[in-house]
Amino acid sequence: MRSVEAQLLHRPPGLAAGEIVRRLAAMQAQDVPSALLAFRARSATLTPADVEAAWQSRELVRTWGPRGTLHFVHADDLPWIHALTGRATGTLRRLAEEGVTGDDLLALITGALEGQGPLTKAGLEERLKGRARGQGVVHLVALAAHHGLAVLGPQRAGKPTYVHAADWLGAPVVPEPDRERALKELATRYRRAHHPATPEDLAAWSGLPLGEARTAWGLSPAPPPPPEDAPLVRLAPAFDEYLMGWRDRDPILAPEHARKVFPGGGVLRPVVLVDGVIRGVWGRKGAEVGVQAFGELPALDDELADVRRFLGRS
Repeated sequence: MRSVEAQLLHRPPGLAAGEIVRRLAAMQAQDVPSALLAFRARSATLTPADVEAAWQSRELVRTWGPRGTLHFVHADDLPWIHALTGRATGTLRRLAEEGVTGDDLLALITGALEGQGPLTKAGLEERLKGRARGQGVVHLVALAAHHGLAVLGPQRAGKPTYVHAADWLGAPVVPEPDRERALKELATRYRRAHHPATPEDLAAWSGLPLGEARTAWGLSPAPPPPPEDAPLVRLAPAFDEYLMGWRDRDPILAPEHARKVFPGGGVLRPVVLVDGVIRGVWGRKGAEVGVQAFGELPALDDELADVRRFLGRS
């Protein structure tokens, strides 16, 4: 059975938002509301304002991380994560598909961002003067991010913002020059947060080729096994690291229920975890939380009340 304690789902007291992200190595954040609820699942006291404060203070940074997907990363960890995820090949292909071409693309986007503070996509479109629109703008920012020159700023009216890394962090993100050290750090952090796991799981989570994942695995020490999990019920959000962190979900999700969690089209629904196994899905609309159980469930009153607490609703 996968360890919910390694994933901090037992909600150890006293962990700030930055420490939670460091303990998980990185936290998927392509959908910010879901990412905020992932903090709730791991803390009985954090609020969205606490996470926002860590983001505004630059302790947490939202950027392209493992698998080329947007993650929250601790600022101290940016160098080694960037060293292992800073590939631009796929981004250049996507830019070509969007019709954004030229040999000046990096200078174009960094010039549009530099000195401007966080800009929304619409603001960037104006500064790019027709060279890119829509997703082409986002892929341009991703190109700059792959070179350590851009990250995402905090949301503005629910919309993402983009900012030059030197403006936001004080300097560009410089990758860790010792790739072996970066690989060791990656595998060490991953193994502490994902138990049990294999090099194949690490490759699936990180996006590294399997050969490099095996090398990283061999460089990292085996962590002590976490304590035996206590009985636990948790409402985990969509894209939670507990679902995204391994190659295979069969140990925690019965195949007959897989389509209820992954209905297709890139959708992943929030799940009800009972002792580490997915026993249902849930969703919210305003203050209302609805649950679709896959069978009998224990009482969810405390979890439902805590979701409302976190969202600031009585």
